[in-house]
Amino acid sequence: MNEPAAPHGLGPLWHVDGAHTFFAGPLAYNASHRHGAPVYLAGLYGCFRIRFDGTAWITCRTAFVPAGSAHELDCGGDPLAVLYLEPEASPLALMGLMRGATPIAGARVAAGGEIVPLRALYEDRGACSWAGEALADLAGFSLRHTEGSLDGRIARVVSRLGAEPQSALSADALARSVGLSSSRLQHLFTQEIGVPFRRYRSWLRMRRAITAVVAGANFTGAAHAAGFADQAHFANDFRRTFGAPASRSLLGVRR
Repeated sequence: MNEPAAPHGLGPLWHVDGAHTFFAGPLAYNASHRHGAPVYLAGLYGCFRIRFDGTAWITCRTAFVPAGSAHELDCGGDPLAVLYLEPEASPLALMGLMRGATPIAGARVAAGGEIVPLRALYEDRGACSWAGEALADLAGFSLRHTEGSLDGRIARVVSRLGAEPQSALSADALARSVGLSSSRLQHLFTQEIGVPFRRYRSWLRMRRAITAVVAGANFTGAAHAAGFADQAHFANDFRRTFGAPASRSLLGVRR
């Protein structure tokens, strides 16, 4: 079956809401980076290349990358769908979107998976109005087809952080709320989520900044709204999180 051609003139699509963070748009090369949440990647009109620490480049159509796993991307300028799901239920929940996945370096790559619904989102210029419902349905489908669960205490911490993203709650206070010492919480958090507690909080701050840009803020305004010291700190953290400058995916976003 022939693949449809990628449409022209579509700006990047970002949707940040609840447990979902979604991007769809053209990407070229993203240097080695680590995400704060698990991510599902899908080439919307063809394959892309991915490389993990210590591996050669791998050509695939879909991939699942756990939080904290370093990887590079080479998409050659083609559109890629990138779906993050906060790990409240299972850090592996997005693996249910893949078919015939092959494990490599703690991640998964595959020749197929759920692509059509994500492509429909990308191609609809009015997708911002229905993306949340579509992504929730897709995440629910994936969770029903994935095994694995999160330690209940860490799940409660992740849920509370998500519900109060700008809260100044300390690790000590959160640890006490689930009956753990601060050191035990932070050890267990890294073990269960894949990234340290502080790095996950940075990811939540990045989500707030992206939300502000989508709402119309410039990069300076978004940085301040999310609690970054200044635009330079936001820019540095964005590059570390996504492997490319913010200008490549946050300019001309759809609203």
